Amino acid sequence: MDSLDTTMSTMSIRQFEVSRSFIRRPLHFLRRHARQILAFGLAFLFLDLVFTLQRSQPASKSIDPTHTNKERIYIASLHWNEASLIRKHWAPAVLNLVRYFGKENIYVSIVEGGSWDDTKEALTEFDLELEKLGVERTIELGNETHADVVNRPPEQTGWIDSPRGRKDLRRIPYLASLRNRAMEKLREFVARKNKKRIFDKVLWLNDVIFDTQDVLNLLSTNDGHYAAACALDFSSPPFFYDTFALRDSSGSPTISMTWPYFLSPLSRSSIQTQSPVPVQSCWNGMVIFDAAPFYAASPLQFRGLPDSLAKYHLEASECCLIHADNPLAVEKGVFVNPDVRVAYDAEARILVNPLNGHWPSLWEKIQGAWRIRWARFVGSFGRYFRRRLIADRLAKWEGGGTEVHLEAGRVCIVNEMQILVDNGWMHV
Repeated sequence: MDSLDTTMSTMSIRQFEVSRSFIRRPLHFLRRHARQILAFGLAFLFLDLVFTLQRSQPASKSIDPTHTNKERIYIASLHWNEASLIRKHWAPAVLNLVRYFGKENIYVSIVEGGSWDDTKEALTEFDLELEKLGVERTIELGNETHADVVNRPPEQTGWIDSPRGRKDLRRIPYLASLRNRAMEKLREFVARKNKKRIFDKVLWLNDVIFDTQDVLNLLSTNDGHYAAACALDFSSPPFFYDTFALRDSSGSPTISMTWPYFLSPLSRSSIQTQSPVPVQSCWNGMVIFDAAPFYAASPLQFRGLPDSLAKYHLEASECCLIHADNPLAVEKGVFVNPDVRVAYDAEARILVNPLNGHWPSLWEKIQGAWRIRWARFVGSFGRYFRRRLIADRLAKWEGGGTEVHLEAGRVCIVNEMQILVDNGWMHV
């Protein structure tokens, strides 16, 4: 027994010594070659910096927006509880657009959605200014608040049995209906006998701070050849705002909220050179559409996902689905213009449009390059499982029932349910 104990003790000592040797070897190697390793690391970081700077050099471009001053533009917008921004920034910016393009080339269509602040009063003041300039317009002031809308008897479509144990009004179909109301005059002008008006572009504006040059630059995106062109929008820079509607050239959502945002190499390389970024969908606070699809026999319209699909806890932005349904999107492309950066407050506006220096800064580019690498690496499994979950639910919907189910806006779909409530909206 004693000999066995002695043998086991000897083996344990040997194993311990072997373990120590395995630990010592790499430590010894690190101590011996510390300078070489440090030099290699610094060289790698330097080369990465050079590569990042070289890759993010702005592409040579010559934008001449003078041809855009003859564009006929239909301006559409929704407003809800935005009185201060309308008075200080939004309304003056739209009036400047009218002065630049001429009243004969502009129509303004606004739908206000039952605000409880001074938004109605601000829009009434704006209406008077448009009247002075002789601008044709429609400004619809909503009498129904969100509380009125969500507490009325449910209709056949747009409502869903939610986890709250009741039928709730879906947010996206509601917003889509408001956007379609804002677009109604576009087709009415073609049908009227006298003074017909046909527009070249449709400009949708969120509650953002912008100026005339932003619109001119956006109109000139990709030399004016596009189905739609979008700005970049910011609320808390350097973080990008509208992730719900943006899909890169591969149909993927953004994987980082900071520059350069995209998973797709094509979209990412384009924004790194400040070139028009090919995407499948965008909105981003300000978007310009080629107006032609809105005049078609079956006109392009905003919509939400079918209620039968939404019950699987899936949702998609109406601002993304509009691109999926747009027949011009494949032919002419959808682009984000990184030179056009709008914001939801004055401070954010200054930060992303610096008077001195560049956007993004050198440090932001370096940080962004490493963030995107990290996101691509650590987020791969999460992205796979999210895609798998959505694909499985879509398959159940497509194979269920007697009706043929097909959804064109698959890339827009997310694992969410959004409903309207008295004071706004919520996830459930």
